[in-house]
Amino acid sequence: MERNPLVRQSVGAPEVVLPDNPFSEGLDLRRVAEPSTMVVFGVTGDLSRRKLLPSLYVMHQQGALPAGFSLVGFGRRPWSDGEFRTYVRDTLIESLGRAPESDTWSGFEQALFFAAGEFDELSAYEGLGSVMDLIDGRRARTGNRLFYLAAPPNSYPLIIDGLGHAGLGGRDRDVSSAGDGKGRGWARVVVEKPFGRDLASAAQLNLQLREWFDEHQIFRIDHYLGKETVQNILVFRLANGIFEPVWDRRSVDHVQITVAEDLGVGARGPYFEQTGEMRDMVQNHALQLLALVAMEPPPSLDPDAVRDERAKALEALRPLEGAEVDVEVVRGQYTAGFIAGEAVSGYRDEPGVPADSRTETFVALRVLIDNWRWAGVPFYIRAGKRMPRRVTEIAIQFKQPPVLLFGKNSAQEPEPNVLAMQIQPDEGITLRVGSKVPGPAMDVQSVHMDFRYGSSFGRRSPEAYERLLLDALLGDSTLFSREDTVDAAWRFVDRIRERWEQAGAAPPRPYEAGEWGPPEASELMARDGRRWRRP
Repeated sequence: MERNPLVRQSVGAPEVVLPDNPFSEGLDLRRVAEPSTMVVFGVTGDLSRRKLLPSLYVMHQQGALPAGFSLVGFGRRPWSDGEFRTYVRDTLIESLGRAPESDTWSGFEQALFFAAGEFDELSAYEGLGSVMDLIDGRRARTGNRLFYLAAPPNSYPLIIDGLGHAGLGGRDRDVSSAGDGKGRGWARVVVEKPFGRDLASAAQLNLQLREWFDEHQIFRIDHYLGKETVQNILVFRLANGIFEPVWDRRSVDHVQITVAEDLGVGARGPYFEQTGEMRDMVQNHALQLLALVAMEPPPSLDPDAVRDERAKALEALRPLEGAEVDVEVVRGQYTAGFIAGEAVSGYRDEPGVPADSRTETFVALRVLIDNWRWAGVPFYIRAGKRMPRRVTEIAIQFKQPPVLLFGKNSAQEPEPNVLAMQIQPDEGITLRVGSKVPGPAMDVQSVHMDFRYGSSFGRRSPEAYERLLLDALLGDSTLFSREDTVDAAWRFVDRIRERWEQAGAAPPRPYEAGEWGPPEASELMARDGRRWRRP
């Protein structure tokens, strides 16, 4: 059996042996998960090829996977284990741009297995259970199982019911006959976004999950929460005494959250027609970022303590409905234009998109949070496709000093302080402050104090999926969404969509590809005497 070099096998509990520098390769190797078997449904899909398989390989390479870990791919193809291993190796070559190292690949290859079946066949799940029992008896010997739903969302109900009816669910699962027969193992399920398409469908999916799993066994994943800068929001705010005292309505003028993509929908046209930017980006990514910025300090770093405060922040969102949506929300749709000097087609010219489509590819909205900390402070959110560049940023703009001592004498009025947290592509934090320009005049100019993960720590930041996969194996749900958080986000979004679906609602405003959305988005800010940042 392959052994993790960080774990020395001994009588009783394994002894964790730390390397000289547990942070040298990105992940914190002081956290070692229990041996387990992971099943990926949809293992040949885009998410698995681009993210899951490469992340698991890097985790193995770093020694972050537990001893006896096994990966079972589940899919329709009638593959043998050997054929699946060949597929995984080819996928890694494509992802890494080179062949995996022979020694590392040899160990990883031994952990790969395949189970063939259809999502709607109970016998396939019963067969999967038998395969896992055999693998567990040879490798993990714990009965611990992690099920990852990377398949199309419409197959989630089939997979969940299949697991449950085959006795593979988490609730009261008796696995005393599995592995070495010494006890019970845990079962967890990771569910990819989108988690439902509205409040009603999310509630139905939650109901189905709760039939077979308890809440602490359900991991609703949003990869944005696995990014280093997102995780650093609370640390930056609460571990530095200069920031928490000014993190409220008395000092903050407004907050901007930008989630911009330079790509269009491409071949995803038919899927995106059923989704739109509000569901695709705002309901999950943007609102989760808002919750992290707006939440109250938790009493501890216990997963539920952190998630309690995130949920409260979303529940405090002031609802937008009826005619108010027309004033506070802008939706747009990209037309033909240029990205980085290259001509690109408009949304309605994308494959599978109707010529009269009213689906939004851009959303901008002004949001208020009805609690003591943020009363009267607007949060501006914009998310869109075919923007000038790919960037995700949170910018907290502070109020101007009440007396502008330098405004009369300076060549230009000093700009307000801005704390900008860039989530992607280059994770880091920038603080804009005013400084005197050298010379006899009292001129004030903005300068930037920059922090970048790569240059500051001299090592790579782990990919979001590496961190989140490790957390799921450890049972740490801090960075995953809980049912109440999902429901609160859907309640807010559904009211807006209901207005859009009413007869006579205005269509999305056009904006040229390569622009930062339609002019109405700028007007949304201009009404308040503000403007969007150029991240």
